[in-house]
Amino acid sequence: MSKVYPFYALTPAVKLAKEVIAPPYDVLSREEAKSIAQSVPNSFIRVTRSEIDLADNVDPHGTEAYNQAKKTLEQYIQQGILHLDKEQHFYLYQQTWQGRTQTGFMALCDTLEYDNNTIKKHELTRPVKEDDRTVHIDTLDAQTGLVFLSYRDIYPKLRTLIEQIQQTTQPQWVVKTEDDVEHALIRIDTQHNQALQDAFAEVEALYIADGHHRSAAASRVAKIRNREGTSGYFLTGIFPDSQVKIMAYNRVVHDLNGHSKSAFLNAVAKSFTTQPTASKIPQVRGQMTMYLDGQWYLLQPKSVPEDVVGRLDVAVLQDQLLTPILGIENPRTDKRIKFVGGIRGPQALQNAVDRGSAVAFHMYPTGIDQLLDVADANRLMPPKSTWFEPKLRGGVLVHAFGVQK
Repeated sequence: MSKVYPFYALTPAVKLAKEVIAPPYDVLSREEAKSIAQSVPNSFIRVTRSEIDLADNVDPHGTEAYNQAKKTLEQYIQQGILHLDKEQHFYLYQQTWQGRTQTGFMALCDTLEYDNNTIKKHELTRPVKEDDRTVHIDTLDAQTGLVFLSYRDIYPKLRTLIEQIQQTTQPQWVVKTEDDVEHALIRIDTQHNQALQDAFAEVEALYIADGHHRSAAASRVAKIRNREGTSGYFLTGIFPDSQVKIMAYNRVVHDLNGHSKSAFLNAVAKSFTTQPTASKIPQVRGQMTMYLDGQWYLLQPKSVPEDVVGRLDVAVLQDQLLTPILGIENPRTDKRIKFVGGIRGPQALQNAVDRGSAVAFHMYPTGIDQLLDVADANRLMPPKSTWFEPKLRGGVLVHAFGVQK
């Protein structure tokens, strides 16, 4: 049984929506975020990356930066850049990209559901990132980032209800951003609130697809504030698994761990069938490609564990090649490896190796079905297993504790 709650949302002024909604805070460098703010002064990036409005030597995780974020959010409300809806609504957030549309149901979820694992997890959090989001939420009295949830699309009542709302309700705004993604926000009439809550009550479980740090931070803030007001709830976008797009999360390794090229290929061949290929991208689950010394290779493991985690392609690569051959024991901390989102394509991997790295691996995307299976087993995904596209934009909706009716 999944519980969802309507809320008083802060939303962008219709005429300013394209200016306001911004890329996620954690996919941009400080320089990139500053460049956005300079060209689009009303960008929500000034709230999520507030250090860009301060001196370059200011700590982005210091008190001054958090206070600046609060100041900017308050200014946006006062200036009408963001406005507070007068009733508690649910919303639909539609994103259309490369001929496909994904529609998220926007609602509050209870941090207690996160705490008791009714909202299921698949990833560890890093204390530094969790601390940052906790202080950010607590300082701003607001959750400015969506938690991306998913569910198994096997509930016809819920599917039909959402489709009917889409067909009969005009979006508040529709905008296309610089990455060619069309974004639309639909405010759902309050007459549907109870029916939607009843339909979600049939959903056995919700799963965190992306946003473990934001979820954990929301839970901590709820405890700090003793769940006062709406601080016990957190902002979510809930997408059916049938619509979720996951791209590969690829790997680049700085050196061959002391191996010559021939010795490395011989070591790889013990666990993988290896052959040169003209294709840079693996075509099916269970395959990966490798770029080494100007040549792409197709790799296929000779054996794959039955274990729900061990059989993932990213786990096979880690357990059968990165650790035993390249000596990368902990990919979370080893500086010899870097991860490249699939949105950048195979050319980014090839460029990295041609410019001095030793070897790169292009993965087949982890499936959303695999992610849900791992979460159902109460297990953890290997680090950097999934890259979601299109990204959910910041500023589409804000859940502010201090402006509730």
